[in-house]
Amino acid sequence: MKIISYNLNGIRAAISKDLVGWLKSENPDILCIQETKAQPEQIESHLFEELGYHCYWHSAVKKGYSGVGILTKIKPNKIYIGVDNEDFDVEGRAIRADFDGFSVMSTYHPSGTTGGIRQDYKMGWLNFFHGYVQELKKEIPNLIIAGDYNICHKPIDINKPEKKKGVSGFLPEEREWVSEFIASGFIDSFRVFDQSADKYSWWSYRAGSRGKNLGWRIDYNMVSESLRERLKGASILADVVHSDHCPVVVEID
Repeated sequence: MKIISYNLNGIRAAISKDLVGWLKSENPDILCIQETKAQPEQIESHLFEELGYHCYWHSAVKKGYSGVGILTKIKPNKIYIGVDNEDFDVEGRAIRADFDGFSVMSTYHPSGTTGGIRQDYKMGWLNFFHGYVQELKKEIPNLIIAGDYNICHKPIDINKPEKKKGVSGFLPEEREWVSEFIASGFIDSFRVFDQSADKYSWWSYRAGSRGKNLGWRIDYNMVSESLRERLKGASILADVVHSDHCPVVVEID
């Protein structure tokens, strides 16, 4: 089973850049999407359905903002929208598909780059989400939580880390949150297979950052520890360009 997480930074723009052609070629079993920036009725779901995908969306109340989705060739037993918290669900930040024996969640963690209120909102989400997932694991032990976490965990995950002190996405308290999340029973699946530097999933549009590989690894497929023996591979598809992010892959037996 191949599962891909991809922050599209606008699904309509990505479709115009032949997202559908890429998806047909790559052929994942499940695609977790972040930043649709569209309402469900604005998304050409039929293009994905023609490839054999069931499509599910959770959009923000604010139009053109945030939003997540799951495309899956395996029909889920249940789709769960949101995280039962109105403060966060209005921004369309999580959707879950339940299958036999496991569940997949597409998540878009807030960015705190504007500082102040939004950084506080981000930390509030992180604290809430950690507790939410711990409760969810009691019901569903085998979880794959894919998405844009908007945090680089370690210096190896960001370009020029010595210059990123005090920057949202690499703050000590954010990085500690990732450490605690992993310690609570999750695996950063990419690092099981690749410990090398300079592997990123997002690049700023400024100053030719992507061409220079001045990136951040902020997109993850976090997998329950209980699935460790079933992990078969993980990769970052840095050459796929429909967005300022790129797809990240995990393969599970």
